[in-house]
Amino acid sequence: MSQDHDTRTSPDLSPNSAGTPIPPPNPPPTATPHLAPTLDLLSGVPHPPPLPFTAPWHYELHFPCDPRGPGIARVTLRAVLGAHGLAELTDRAELLACELATNSVRHTKGSASVRLQWLHPVLRVSVWDMSPDLPPELPGSLGRSLTGPAADAEGGRGLLILDAVADRWGGCAIGGEPHGPGGKTLWFELTLPEPPPDGSPMASVLAA
Repeated sequence: MSQDHDTRTSPDLSPNSAGTPIPPPNPPPTATPHLAPTLDLLSGVPHPPPLPFTAPWHYELHFPCDPRGPGIARVTLRAVLGAHGLAELTDRAELLACELATNSVRHTKGSASVRLQWLHPVLRVSVWDMSPDLPPELPGSLGRSLTGPAADAEGGRGLLILDAVADRWGGCAIGGEPHGPGGKTLWFELTLPEPPPDGSPMASVLAA
């Protein structure tokens, strides 16, 4: 009766010239899972690393003269700022961008766009439309007055909200061809509060 032998390969522990067994070679190191680059599901090409928080970026959304446009712009803005870690600015930016986008849809006949630009620590949101008419209440305008509309007015509070909530705001008319489609841009800026310097009483709280 023959005896079966185990044919599995075992590590080579044969002694070397000094009589000491030689351990098997160490396996190659594997990448740390959370640091491994994610792969595109279609192409298999690694995605680039995320931008640093202080790196500049911009997004732009064009929408038609349609009552759904401001809502789409609002959802897009919230998604962008949430993805880039700017939730602290989202509520104010969403309110003001929606006011400006709604005015563009109500008072112009063409398309409009919303542009988000981050230059740390300032977020600038610009709304462009095809009407060249600037509001007389722009900062620096002669006769500027933001006393607000009448109590029974159905609108006209957008710029009052803009002036109260934004850190800075303004606008400019844009020339027509060959410089572009013309129209105007109204913009506002929100500044992310700077953290206290290292060593201050609040520094450890923010870092926690």
